Amino acid sequence: MASIKDVAAAAGVSVATVSRALNGHSSVSADARARVMGAVEALGYRPNAVARSLRTDQTHTLGLVISDVLNPYFTELARSVEEEARALGYSVIIGNADERPELQDHHVRNLLDRRIDGLLVSPTDGGSPLMLDAARGGTPMVFVDRWIPGVDVPVVRADGRAAVRDLVAHLYGLGHRRLAIIAGPAATTTGSERVEAFRAALGEYGLPLPDVYIGQGDFQAESGRRVTEGFLDLPEPPEVVFAADNLMALGALDAVRARGLRVPDDLALAAFDDIRWFVHTDPPITAIAQPTGELGRAAVRALVDRIEGRAGESVTLPAQLVVRRSCGEPATPTPPSPSPVQRSTS
Repeated sequence: MASIKDVAAAAGVSVATVSRALNGHSSVSADARARVMGAVEALGYRPNAVARSLRTDQTHTLGLVISDVLNPYFTELARSVEEEARALGYSVIIGNADERPELQDHHVRNLLDRRIDGLLVSPTDGGSPLMLDAARGGTPMVFVDRWIPGVDVPVVRADGRAAVRDLVAHLYGLGHRRLAIIAGPAATTTGSERVEAFRAALGEYGLPLPDVYIGQGDFQAESGRRVTEGFLDLPEPPEVVFAADNLMALGALDAVRARGLRVPDDLALAAFDDIRWFVHTDPPITAIAQPTGELGRAAVRALVDRIEGRAGESVTLPAQLVVRRSCGEPATPTPPSPSPVQRSTS
């Protein structure tokens, strides 16, 4: 493996000049830089990132702890984070908390031990002492999607309240009056916020949200199945189930089908967190979509700002309702076929 001395010899410059050229220092002439980069390419030289981090006290590495890597929303979020980080010269190490606070803290501890430059987290709960200590101790940190109230770090998230109001208005317009929700964990900000947004939107139409129409889920598919089975066993089942995330919506769909029932004929279904699969279900699922890619990119930019000594601002983007056919919507009419081209008779 080529060393920096080999590059210097091949380029006819000093080791110091090679180092300055690789780090973009303005004192290196264009000719010397071109010779250095040519030698790097010819020799296949790769700088020693570990040694460089010891000299600069930076690793150019970000940590990302996501709540559940099997959730397509977080998979897409992680992808956008990695792409934006790479564009800004950073690598990303990802930890999957699997919606478990103890596993979240395990990943945070390991990432801090690896001397990452900054940390992106979607918290599984609001009371992790380790994360609180890291944030208050000066570790550059940004919360994405979820956050811990009272912790002074930027938060990058989508605001779904307007989209939930749009959903309830849509359901009311379709004639639905008995609406239920599969809630996420109350310990998460997204879990509690979506229930309250749903309750408030129902109130605008004079509709109640009885306790029996609030099912406690955990953002996992099995909880969506379990809660929906409970709804179907009620003396007066709901007409609509709104799942507060995509995996719970898929579990709800499984529960309906397991009983030989159909969506939306026997139970309408809507979801928070649109995913690409929803257009392929039968029927396609009406959902609230978050701007996932934009959130991931904005979170990286906010974190890099903090790492590089800038303020790093919170960002809130709007979610939006995507109407399909799982709530009894009329099928989209097939556009008429174009008229045949008339042949000229002249």
